[in-house]
Amino acid sequence: MPRKVNKKALSTALVTGAIIVTAALGGCNRTKPTEQLLAEAKQYQQKGETKAAMIELKNAVANSPENGEARLALGTLYVESGDYVSAEKELRKALSLGIDKKRVLSPLARALDQQGKYKDVLDVIPADSAASSAELLTLRGNAYLDLNQPDKAKEAYEQAAKLQPDSGNVLIGMARLALFQKDAMAAAVLIDQAVAKDPKNTDAWMFKGSLARNEGKMPEALAAFTQASVIKPDHRTAYIEKALVEINLRKFDEAKADLVTARKLTPGSLQLAYTQGLLDFTKGDNSAALESVQKVLKSAPEHMPSLLLAGAIELKMGAQQQAEQHLRKYLDTIPDNTYARKLLAQAQLQTAPSDALATLAPALKGNSDDPQLLALAGETYLRNQDYGNATTYLEKASALVPKVAALHTSLGLSKLHQGDQAKGLSELELGASLDTSSPKGGIALVQAELAMQHYDKALAAAQALVKQQPENAQVHVLLGSVYAAKGDIANARASMEKALALEPSNFPAAANLAQLDLNDKKPADAEARFTTLLKKDPKNIAAMTALAELTNVQGQPDKATTWLEKASSENPDAVAPGIRLANHYLRNKQAPKALTVARKLQTEHPTDPNLLNLLGQTQLANKDNEGAIETYSKLVNVQPKSAQAKYQLASAYAVAKRDDDAAAELKKATALQPDFLPAQLALAELAMRKKHPEEALAIARSLQKQERNASAGLMLEADLLTMEKKIDQALPLYEKAQASHPTTQVALAMHRLQKMSGKEQKANQGLAQWIKDHPNDVQALMYSAEQSLYSKQYQPAAAQLETVVKLTPNNALALNNLAWTYQQLNNPKALETAEKAYSIAGNNPAVLDTLGSILTDKGDSKRAVDLLQKAVAALPENGDMQLHLAQAQVKSGDKANARKTLEKLSAANKGEAAVKAKELLQQL
Repeated sequence: MPRKVNKKALSTALVTGAIIVTAALGGCNRTKPTEQLLAEAKQYQQKGETKAAMIELKNAVANSPENGEARLALGTLYVESGDYVSAEKELRKALSLGIDKKRVLSPLARALDQQGKYKDVLDVIPADSAASSAELLTLRGNAYLDLNQPDKAKEAYEQAAKLQPDSGNVLIGMARLALFQKDAMAAAVLIDQAVAKDPKNTDAWMFKGSLARNEGKMPEALAAFTQASVIKPDHRTAYIEKALVEINLRKFDEAKADLVTARKLTPGSLQLAYTQGLLDFTKGDNSAALESVQKVLKSAPEHMPSLLLAGAIELKMGAQQQAEQHLRKYLDTIPDNTYARKLLAQAQLQTAPSDALATLAPALKGNSDDPQLLALAGETYLRNQDYGNATTYLEKASALVPKVAALHTSLGLSKLHQGDQAKGLSELELGASLDTSSPKGGIALVQAELAMQHYDKALAAAQALVKQQPENAQVHVLLGSVYAAKGDIANARASMEKALALEPSNFPAAANLAQLDLNDKKPADAEARFTTLLKKDPKNIAAMTALAELTNVQGQPDKATTWLEKASSENPDAVAPGIRLANHYLRNKQAPKALTVARKLQTEHPTDPNLLNLLGQTQLANKDNEGAIETYSKLVNVQPKSAQAKYQLASAYAVAKRDDDAAAELKKATALQPDFLPAQLALAELAMRKKHPEEALAIARSLQKQERNASAGLMLEADLLTMEKKIDQALPLYEKAQASHPTTQVALAMHRLQKMSGKEQKANQGLAQWIKDHPNDVQALMYSAEQSLYSKQYQPAAAQLETVVKLTPNNALALNNLAWTYQQLNNPKALETAEKAYSIAGNNPAVLDTLGSILTDKGDSKRAVDLLQKAVAALPENGDMQLHLAQAQVKSGDKANARKTLEKLSAANKGEAAVKAKELLQQL
């Protein structure tokens, strides 16, 4: 894995914060005088027995907490052992106990430096204190360099060199400065001088090793790190750095052995945990790797190498969201790392390809010759449907590495999208032929031929693929899909069955067979496909989700809930089933249950943006507006550059009637993304709420100047004019918006306005034409059906609603309206249709009312009363529902309660329902 050349990478110790875990102290040591403990510790250090020395020094401090010498010795040893946090604590205590500054400053400055506290280094070593010490001047130079002040660093190094020209540490500092100035050759010369003049200086050997490694000279790097470990056998970081090089050379056994040695020296080292994670990741043990790197990030959340590694591991494990969080944080600090940008772009490619383009843009400046980067750029442009740039980058990449099959596959797809079928298919065929061990190229070729309805060619390509990989279930599924497209259902079933025989838990095969069963009107067989798969793979999320969808469509929402709950409970570590379950609860008006699920998920993944959004939605659904505001504030902190996040926070403020706060967040969203339409429309809505139409109009005019939002701006201005009853001025704006960007919303708005202006015939003609041009537009069909119902034109209304139900079989509103329409037409299908609507939306008052009224007509007045009472309880002010309830009560023989219902309706309602209520009262 590439690593950025910097102070941390080229110094003796790379990671701060390691806590040394020591054995229990023996009782006899506690009785020794402090002076004896210090003397024995010194002897242990001279023998290279660091652990023993550490134990004696800790005992000395325990015996005499106010002994400055003991604190100094322990702090200095902590520095040498890499525990810089503990070192700082002990050395500052030594200073406070009166130990001479000159003895403390050097180790204290090194401890601060390794924690990244560069300003603190300059504070504890003022210029006058360092003037006569080459060592202190060098430490000041290091701090200046890390603070990006190379001129001051150079001055400090030069002063140090005058005092001690042959000092290895001074030469290391000067080599670091040369490297900072991008003069690697000068750095190499200086570090060679350092090891020649100061051959026992392990820091010099470590720098030499790191410099060689970053230049790709792995054997030379390994030799330098080995020399450091020979000079100082208890040098912890030397073994870790050796292991890093050995991992790069794929000498895994040697790396493992060096990490064992390092673990004996400092078992709590975070750098050790990082390197172990890198070794596991490189060997393919992602779970173990993630466990190691999470230990590092828990103690040192800003450790850049661990953030990068965590991103790579999460990406490999398919956790794109978590990978993106780690990699964004890494790039915020180290934006020039191309490897990190490539990883982040891969994480974004599936869910936010436009973000992936922005991520890659800095790396693509200039003429890159990195084929992986070029290929990724091409793939990203392909996902963004920018086929011209996709082709350009993919051609550059394939020119550099002409025998990479995946490049030709992607290039072929891009060419096809550009309309170049011949070249596109040629590239796909080349991709398929270059790597017959992988089905990817062949699959892409088959899918392309299918898309162009070249069924015979698709079949030939699929059969060839099956011949190449007869044991691959995926290619049998593909062959079955081709047969299905050709109308050869028997062979389609046979291919899918073969896929299941090879891989009994293959979900695509089971799903395709289930669809064929549904096409044959055999829902029970379709359900059995998934339950059979679950016997082989009891925790299969896709199968349980499919069963939920299937049972829901069949009007069994309780079963659907059970399957979604099981998918979530059987896979507690998976996020997607929980999100799906919470959304299901929300759709079914079970907001408290949705909140419970969302809260659990968000607690387990506190910074996942999707889960923060879900929690905010469920809190709003539960009328916990302040809780939603708090949640969306966290979302904004997690995604500070997201206009969408700020818009969601603004929406929560608006629900809570905190309009000023909402407006502030919306303005922040538009500052981040000036053409972000939802925020601008929301600002217009807030302006109208405050009765400031001139502000809303200004927003509409501003939108009209934005290329992608011009139509929305016209519609907004037209809406504002409509509110002012200026119909004649509004209509031309709607017409202009519809001409440039036709939408259902504008078509329906035009129909309403034309009717309002007395142009009903023109309005109806326009609506009919829109539906003719868009026969599957459910919204337009529903609207048109409502217009027909208002006019008591029941036959055309029924026809349109029947079309809607065919398009959306689970549409409760359409089913309810269709049932009511059938009732008006005395169509016997009214009850059946109303029951289906009830099975889908049994708590909807309108559905309860319709079914109850139909049951009253059919003579089932007892059930009708139960349903209608629920409807009236939900909407107690609805006169029609009260009238229907009274009618059902009369038919059930409950005249006493019918009278109460009618009297209440007569007294409170002046509409048509009240008139009918009075008439019915007179008949009782």
